[in-house]
Amino acid sequence: MTERPRSGGCVVLLSGGMDSATCLAWARRRFRTVHALTVLYGQRHAREVRSARAIARRFGAARHVVLRLPLGPLLRSSLTDRARPLRRTLSGTGTIPATYVPARNTILLAVALGYAESHDLGTIVLGANAIDYSGYPDCRPEYLRAFQRMARLATKAGVEGRLQLRIAAPLVRKSKSEVVELGDRLGVPWELTWSCYAGGPVPCGRCDACRLRARGFARAGVRDPLRPTD
Repeated sequence: MTERPRSGGCVVLLSGGMDSATCLAWARRRFRTVHALTVLYGQRHAREVRSARAIARRFGAARHVVLRLPLGPLLRSSLTDRARPLRRTLSGTGTIPATYVPARNTILLAVALGYAESHDLGTIVLGANAIDYSGYPDCRPEYLRAFQRMARLATKAGVEGRLQLRIAAPLVRKSKSEVVELGDRLGVPWELTWSCYAGGPVPCGRCDACRLRARGFARAGVRDPLRPTD
């Protein structure tokens, strides 16, 4: 993983949430060419796609691809199964929560890897976070390093040395409040982002994503434009 400025191109995995929006803003300052990739893998709702499209336009992504990959029937998770509850405690029990989607980042990174190689983009950027990551095993730095090693072994571009494929996770060691602070400095339009698992029309304020978002903004001392004023 690297955060060193590079002159080449990258593809950003863009969900429409605050983390991926911050990553896109970060990438626009470091890469000559920035593509965005949004994957619909069977989430409960597609509300965040509207946010992803708006954010990609705001930051001038060279291309934004929305890919439908209907894996919902195959992946058991509270994010893909409407019968399972979304909420849990955020106190940090060390257990992997119900919102974990089996192999999600492996699948998304594999898609992004194929895209990156096909378009000669040397870096994949994603908003994985190991501080407020809530127990997800595929957000850990060691996992991302392992995927990077695999990417260089598994691709023609990597084997031939044409591309030294990299996985960039600029938020991996940041808390949610630090993500908000960074995004604010980079000019992320928070009003365009979407974090709620429930889908809308307004954030529920109760699911894990809403609560983590609220905590991050509060600790950063930044007003969240999506939070109703009292």
